[in-house]
Amino acid sequence: MKIFHSITDFRSTKKTIITLGTFDGVHIGHKKILDKVLQNASGGEYESLVLTFFPHPRMVLQGDSDIKLLNTIDEKIELLEKIGLDNLVIHPFDQVFSRLTAEEFVDNILVKRLHVHKIIIGYDHRFGRNRTANIDDLIAFGKQYNFEVEQISVQEINEISVSSTKIRNALLEGNMTLANDYLGYSYFLTGTVVQGKQLGRTIGFPTANLQIKENYKLIPLNGVYIVSSIFGKKKFFGMMNIGFNPTVSGQEKSIEINYFDFDADLYNQKISVNILHRLRCEQKFESVDLLKEQLQKDKIETLRYLKL
Repeated sequence: MKIFHSITDFRSTKKTIITLGTFDGVHIGHKKILDKVLQNASGGEYESLVLTFFPHPRMVLQGDSDIKLLNTIDEKIELLEKIGLDNLVIHPFDQVFSRLTAEEFVDNILVKRLHVHKIIIGYDHRFGRNRTANIDDLIAFGKQYNFEVEQISVQEINEISVSSTKIRNALLEGNMTLANDYLGYSYFLTGTVVQGKQLGRTIGFPTANLQIKENYKLIPLNGVYIVSSIFGKKKFFGMMNIGFNPTVSGQEKSIEINYFDFDADLYNQKISVNILHRLRCEQKFESVDLLKEQLQKDKIETLRYLKL
């Protein structure tokens, strides 16, 4: 997959089959649209292309700095790459871009820059300045500028009835089963392992302390989770705690993972953690010994869940 960080950087000698959107989560609803793009480009005459934006338009237009997203931009690239697209264009979204009229967007971007042959779009898509243009306008532009428009019907989307908002809400409630079902994969966190307080090491549960630099990444509800990661092409399972470590009067929120049967040094390494299942809420215990006892129970429950 070729990645372009601006519309102006895009280069291709072929016409393109395009879809566009934020694609937060790259969930099973998104994949329905992306599969259609791939099918239309499968003959080799055309190239598949996804146009997405960063930062998220709501961050720019509404000053919504509190918005939480399912993917960092690097995670989104990783997920889209797995699908097998030819081209990904990540355009910087700003006030100037948001003020393009619908016809300017179609003429200057889709036609002249991205060489659109066909655009595949959801039934409710709106575009142009103040999002005033709709699917009917796009079809009219298609006739004017000689490109096809394929609309994903409300029936097709409703068959799945999934949205990024539903997935965010499930994660904030700790409902990993629902979130992962809607995503079509295990929700994951990507970050760097940093030095922690090393309490876990003293009670037989050494942890990797995960630091996520992107403050817009959605972190699930505090609690204890069953997780997995790949190191050296081998999968390791473990438990992750998200929260404040109330037993030892922790003041800052942390993400700590205890991997089973793993003793390599992960400090300063970037790792990815797949969240499989939520075990329980975070709890405050009367002593570190009681915490250790609970962690032993959590490990037994984890191994039972994983059938290990």
